Amino acid sequence: MATKKSQRTIQSPQKLRIIGGKWRGRTIPFPTVQGLRPTGDRIRETVFNWLTPTIEGARCLDLFAGSGALSFEALSRGAAHCTALELQDAAVSQLRDSATVLAAHDLRVVQTNSLQYLENNVAEWQYDLAFVDPPFDTPLLSSACALLERGQWLAVNAKIYCELSAADNSFLPPPNWQLLREKISGGVRYCLFSYVEPSA
Repeated sequence: MATKKSQRTIQSPQKLRIIGGKWRGRTIPFPTVQGLRPTGDRIRETVFNWLTPTIEGARCLDLFAGSGALSFEALSRGAAHCTALELQDAAVSQLRDSATVLAAHDLRVVQTNSLQYLENNVAEWQYDLAFVDPPFDTPLLSSACALLERGQWLAVNAKIYCELSAADNSFLPPPNWQLLREKISGGVRYCLFSYVEPSA
């Protein structure tokens, strides 16, 4: 039988650190739920260095928000708005709590299945930056990217960040997305694409 101390340890949220911008050094908690895997500090630092020329004033869409690491990092560094989509109850609750603590008024958290959201909604605006980082043990990445393309969710020259297992050979980005940067670190492959509007 677990002791009260061990029960508290199991239920205690984990924490991650925002590494740049106005909230630099602030920590945000996130729950332990299946499939939730925050983007690590070193990868986030690299990715947001890539995004430095475009992050200021960007409208962002975080398709599998999880801990909110990418959403909060983007807003901390000057993004104008972020819509964060997340399905898990505990993760959604923590995202909203963290937004309140940080006074992140430009974060909109939507509890939803991300693929259904993209398929069943009309884009209220075209996003400048999309984060696509689904759980590694699911075949969601290619489908999410296809729906972003089909639903016209992206502004011309929008940037799309994708994160996947380095062992995953199934990912097929839309053919008109231009690969800008790509790295592998600790079994994680992460890529930055630019959306190129298809020719008529």
